Amino acid sequence: MNLFSKLQQRQADGNPLRVGLIGAGKFAAMYLAQVPKTPGVHLAGIADLAPAGARANLARVGWKPEQFGAASLDAALANGNTHLGDDWEALVSHPKIDIVVECTGNPPAAVEHCLAAFAHGKHVVNVTVEADAFCGPLLARKAREAGVVYSLAYGDQPALICELVDWARAAGFPVVAAGRGHKWLPHFSESTPDTVWDNWGLTPEQATIGGLNPKMFNSFLDGSKPSIESTAVCNATGLVAPPDGLTFPPASVEDIPFVCRPIAEGGVLHQKGQVEVISSLEKDGRVIPYDIRMGVFVVFEGDTEYIRNCFREYMVRTDPSGRYACLYKRWHLIGLELGISVAAVGLRGEATGAATCFNADVVATAKRDLKPGEILDGEGGYTVWGKLFQAAKSLAYGGLPLGLAHQVKLTRAVKKGQSLSWADVAMDERLPAYKARREMESMFAGQAKRVAA
Repeated sequence: MNLFSKLQQRQADGNPLRVGLIGAGKFAAMYLAQVPKTPGVHLAGIADLAPAGARANLARVGWKPEQFGAASLDAALANGNTHLGDDWEALVSHPKIDIVVECTGNPPAAVEHCLAAFAHGKHVVNVTVEADAFCGPLLARKAREAGVVYSLAYGDQPALICELVDWARAAGFPVVAAGRGHKWLPHFSESTPDTVWDNWGLTPEQATIGGLNPKMFNSFLDGSKPSIESTAVCNATGLVAPPDGLTFPPASVEDIPFVCRPIAEGGVLHQKGQVEVISSLEKDGRVIPYDIRMGVFVVFEGDTEYIRNCFREYMVRTDPSGRYACLYKRWHLIGLELGISVAAVGLRGEATGAATCFNADVVATAKRDLKPGEILDGEGGYTVWGKLFQAAKSLAYGGLPLGLAHQVKLTRAVKKGQSLSWADVAMDERLPAYKARREMESMFAGQAKRVAA
């Protein structure tokens, strides 16, 4: 609990953590708003394919032109300011960069960036959780082999869920369920960038003023992002996915222990130790008071009468049996909290969540009837959404990972609601991310089958 004092010491010693950032969009802008106020961290370089957009984001969050006006990365490192350019390879290969923050939101590119950073001895904080969802177990193993740390991004919900799971286990509690909240009705899985704002609860004008990307926000609404993030949590914690995807049970915060218990005891879980996502809407669309739409939770078990009595003594909210309790955070601050990962990785050599197994996967699933020759447009688009699969089921099915379902041509018809397989598409097998995914499938196939069994 002393990251801040350690950062202060690095500042006093003139030895800050030297960070390179790839991608300067919305998530990164939130981090950029905080990093100048964080001692012991020097954001030495930013690489973005559109430097003009990155400059606009820097200005939006309060940076002055002289703060990011360094002519080169060497000059930035010497002078304590930041170099902005478009060359990510120069950033990850520079010998004085300690940590690379991958923040592009482009899954195939993120895999390439992470692997290159490992090859150059850099720690990586991977904000692009979509890449972790289809390749995280491989990335974590490659990082260990290179002697560096690979981490999910604190502030994003998977890392926060991992923290709650770790708290429960370290305190001696069996973890029954963990997950996040979401605004969900079944027809949202058909949502497109054209319908997202009505379903989300914003007008198009409000979205435009906020500079919000409809495709990105639609990936949350249509269930893709909850599946992606649940996959990352399963693979980092060893929790399991439901057998047929997330069920999005509705519940208030106080009712989470009642809902997230085994089916045999009146809940929705097929087994203890499962992920789930809680809806903030009743099935008829009514808003649930005191919801956890923007938050995260862990349900843990009082497995002795003494512990259950302690719950009663300290007025812990439980299910009616008194056995299951919940700890939660109702909000997350996304990129504003990213500095926790940078500090944990750089000062302690600890990830704020990273894959330890291959328990879950997220598979592209048709939003409508799709025809041969159509081009898939990936997460949040018009053609597919992401469904959570148990890893063994995905491997047996040959499931097409959502993260690789972008700009890929269909070779045969797929019905609405059907999950896609490798056989349905014409993949560019030269793509580094495709090769990495296939390597991961071979590497973890036996383990995934044992987990499912």
